[in-house]
Amino acid sequence: MNSSIIDMHKLPFRTVEAGRGLVWLQQGWSFFLRTPGAWIAIAVLLIVIYGLLSIVPILGQIAGHLLAPLFAAGLLLGCRSLDNGGGLFVDQLFAGFRQNSSNLILVGIFYLVGVAAIFFIALLVGGGLAVGGGLLGMGRGPMMAAGMFTGALLAVLTFVVLSLPLLMAFWFAPALVLFKDAAPLPAMILSFRACLANTLPFLVYGVLGCVLMVLAAIPLGLGFLVLIPVFIGSFYWSYVDIFE
Repeated sequence: MNSSIIDMHKLPFRTVEAGRGLVWLQQGWSFFLRTPGAWIAIAVLLIVIYGLLSIVPILGQIAGHLLAPLFAAGLLLGCRSLDNGGGLFVDQLFAGFRQNSSNLILVGIFYLVGVAAIFFIALLVGGGLAVGGGLLGMGRGPMMAAGMFTGALLAVLTFVVLSLPLLMAFWFAPALVLFKDAAPLPAMILSFRACLANTLPFLVYGVLGCVLMVLAAIPLGLGFLVLIPVFIGSFYWSYVDIFE
């Protein structure tokens, strides 16, 4: 593991222009067009898996976070196969369970701990304001309601703002563990640094992604059967563009 940590500090990454955020999505679309049937089947399977996990309180959410890097690794391997001229198969979704799985699970554990910490901080910040508003508005319903609403809004904003650095740390981590044999924590640190250095292309990517999600939701959400594969392909190409 020590050699992996040293290698991660020495591993270079590129800083690319803002327009690459659009290119990643275009490349994800081109991947989808190669094998649309397999991609749609994978999207359906992911929706079903995470839909079932969401039914189970707490444990389902924990399992979802732990499985995320394993599924991401399998999909990255599928994208690598397409990139090398091979095919994409539905069972490649589970390929991450057979390659570097222990380190990938550790990435999931670190991510889960981060989510739990952010949730706790947001609860403290928003809950404190809500309680303060309630105390100030003792006996006065409108002021109490306003304080509780403001506290809840602040909790949500705190969670969103603090989740962004965590997402940056997670973004490239499965790929670095899978393709560079990186140790989990150094991979997450390097992922954060690479995302921070490429703020502009990720800003373009994020804005376009939000627009596409709105459009995908219009036809009864069926657009996500295409958009999920496009996002997966763009996820792979962002890694290739910045690290390879």
